[in-house]
Amino acid sequence: MRLSNRNKAPVYNTINTLLFMLLLLGTGGFLANEYRFHALKNESSLMIIVPALMLILFHLNGRQIFEYDSDGEALNFKNRNIIPFLNKPLYDEFPKYKLIKYDVITIFFIKRLYITVSSKNSGSTVLKYQISYLSRKEVNDLKLSLNKVVKANKEKKD
Repeated sequence: MRLSNRNKAPVYNTINTLLFMLLLLGTGGFLANEYRFHALKNESSLMIIVPALMLILFHLNGRQIFEYDSDGEALNFKNRNIIPFLNKPLYDEFPKYKLIKYDVITIFFIKRLYITVSSKNSGSTVLKYQISYLSRKEVNDLKLSLNKVVKANKEKKD
């Protein structure tokens, strides 16, 4: 099964650009108010604070692009940001038989995928992916696919 939200990258780029432009316009409005117009009193700082918080929340929510491929004998996970220099992209590929378990953690609007993989050196390794920008249907499809792999691995061990 293949799962990708790469086609939504232009939408995320547009949102990021609009938030950045809103921050620049808010800064300009704040400076114009402080030094020229004096129309707003203490509320003028909100013209910077609100867009800055929205931009920070957009990026703290995680890497925007997530790709998953379970075709063949290996599992492929890719997780990257729309702005390449902000975060290092994650890319992991391992055989299906190494998958031990997985967990999807949801806290408010932040979703994380934790994959536990068997390892020769340390016994097991936990891989972390940010899946906040996947839709509910995509997350359910991902869970279904990973459940199949985990179930097949448990049957092989028994």
